[in-house]
Amino acid sequence: MVTVFDWHYALQILPMLGQASIITVEATVVSFAVAAVLGLAFAILRMVPAPAVAVPVSMLVEAIRSTPLLIQIMFIYFGLPKLGIVIDAFPAGVMALGLHYATYCSEVYRAGLGAIPRGQWEACIALNFSPADTMRKIIIPQAIPPVVPALGNYLIALFKDTPLLSAISVIELMQTARVIGSTNFRYVEPVTLVGALFLVFSLIAASGVRHVEAWLRSCRGEK
Repeated sequence: MVTVFDWHYALQILPMLGQASIITVEATVVSFAVAAVLGLAFAILRMVPAPAVAVPVSMLVEAIRSTPLLIQIMFIYFGLPKLGIVIDAFPAGVMALGLHYATYCSEVYRAGLGAIPRGQWEACIALNFSPADTMRKIIIPQAIPPVVPALGNYLIALFKDTPLLSAISVIELMQTARVIGSTNFRYVEPVTLVGALFLVFSLIAASGVRHVEAWLRSCRGEK
């Protein structure tokens, strides 16, 4: 009788998948850091009164959001060298993930910034605050905490999109599972373990987001 799932084989390949998961987590953390910072910059630039600034940024954001992530990954890795810009696979993948999710994070930030009462903006003008001080000291500290749950959702979504990096030969979790499966044509165990690892890491990330949200509420004196 042929067993569908071989636990002994699964335990043998688990260390290799565990090692590959480090690459996946690194790509997730770095990409989301890029997305969080760049997304905030996009959101602020889109609110600038000057159309010469806001319109091009808006067009860039919509162009990136309207094209598949896989195409963007392959364009950065395979297309940019044609322009003389050569980027290694891992940085190219991180750049593509970060840029792609920055456009979604920018919409989240924009909603948070737009929820700040108009009177606070006017008060800052009356107190002669510079635009930079207004954003840094007054607006952003109030706009970020309410949008943390939405940003957390994009963190988890980004994590689940990291298998797309295998298209440019980044040896992350899914690529490692394919390599292991191709050695003896057993795919059930490696793919199942990859699914389990993604589930565990996603649950950990979701729990972390909830703790950050609770901490921010406590800092603002909310229950």
